[in-house]
Amino acid sequence: MTAPNKSGPKRSATITALPRSPSSASPSSPAAAFDPALPAPLRQVRLNAALPPPLQRLLAQGRTDRRPRFGDDGFDGMIELWSPPDGVTAAEAALARQSLEELYVTVLAPADSDHLLGRVLTLLSHFPAKGLSPEVERMMALDWAEDLGEYPAWVIDAAARSWRRSRKWRPSIAEMRALCEELCAPERALADRLGALAVAAPRDSRGTGLQAVATGALRRMGGMG
Repeated sequence: MTAPNKSGPKRSATITALPRSPSSASPSSPAAAFDPALPAPLRQVRLNAALPPPLQRLLAQGRTDRRPRFGDDGFDGMIELWSPPDGVTAAEAALARQSLEELYVTVLAPADSDHLLGRVLTLLSHFPAKGLSPEVERMMALDWAEDLGEYPAWVIDAAARSWRRSRKWRPSIAEMRALCEELCAPERALADRLGALAVAAPRDSRGTGLQAVATGALRRMGGMG
């Protein structure tokens, strides 16, 4: 499979290692603490420890409920729903929003399209498919780029490495998406909790809704990548 031709300005390739210089991330920031090579539980511990102390306290005080999940085929396991504690202040909500924004532009930043396509095409080359025309290959590459484009480079790299070491057949997009979801589940769970804190404060004294402001910011971040 060959990568499709692309026109327009090219972004620089995404690097798996995240910025660690003082100018780009403070020593106690999630970006500086994050190491994709660590096991998921240790990554989660390091990210939580890198957050400001008020956020660590609020995350520890939150409530976690387990509820059944149902899909098209019936019961599909249990899910955990996290709720912030009562009394979150406007300052704490703003701090959560700041940490969430940093998490989205560093740890959870979507992979560069060149990096994504290069990694996917390399993986698929280990499981060659016969009889595909160049046009079909081009369309398949675009499908992969679209359906995996929300994931960070470190997640896609880890998913490709895991697949080629443990499978004997060509992956489908759905299988790779499921693997990517599993690999970044701790980081996305933290983002969800920070997002809940960011909109948990009551309306401020001027009558403007901090929740509405935070929701708008989260909506804009959701459109990234």
